[in-house]
Amino acid sequence: MDLVTTLFADDASPRAAATSNRTAPDPEFAWRVLEEIDYGLILVNPEGRFQHANHLARHELARARYLRIEGSTVTSMSAGQSDELARGIRSAARGRRQMLSLRQGSDRLSVACIPLFQPYEGESASVLLMLARRTGTQNLAVSFFAREHRLSPTEEAVLRSLCDGLDVLDIATAHGVCESTVRTQVRSLRDKTDSNSIRQLVQRVAALPPVVPCGLRGQSASQSAW
Repeated sequence: MDLVTTLFADDASPRAAATSNRTAPDPEFAWRVLEEIDYGLILVNPEGRFQHANHLARHELARARYLRIEGSTVTSMSAGQSDELARGIRSAARGRRQMLSLRQGSDRLSVACIPLFQPYEGESASVLLMLARRTGTQNLAVSFFAREHRLSPTEEAVLRSLCDGLDVLDIATAHGVCESTVRTQVRSLRDKTDSNSIRQLVQRVAALPPVVPCGLRGQSASQSAW
């Protein structure tokens, strides 16, 4: 069962039967959903053969830092990690969710292998690879949060830096200002957002919906679907 079938399969419940006369969404919307999520998402079959990817995942594959397409198969950058990825995909196809950590020097990319079927349906025809969000990327949710709390552009920039894991000294050095200036902006952030600490503020931002900026959307889903 592929993703489109999974998302739009008929529900056999009485409630679904009562509303069966409603028009079902076009399957194209399933692919559009993937493009609106701020995580890299790749569909593969149980053997790891590429089926579909949203624009963030295509970018990651093009970088070929942790993942790449060799022939028509999604692999990693070393034989050992490629074997680990293949095992994770096969396990997910049999219904066992997996979490992998691909390495490139001191950097890591977490990848979740998700089966797209119910246990009673047998083996999955597709496995979803969900990539961890990379730091340093645009995040529309942060912009919405900044607008909601009327943050200044400078305060929003400081907030993004905090969410990327930088401390006050790092931010001050990066922007060529004194630590006291950044601390003043942090206090203003906490006051405007009614947050008791930087940690609480960052946690609130991390919990925001993963919305993709319009300018970062990829091609239409039909152009990249298999």
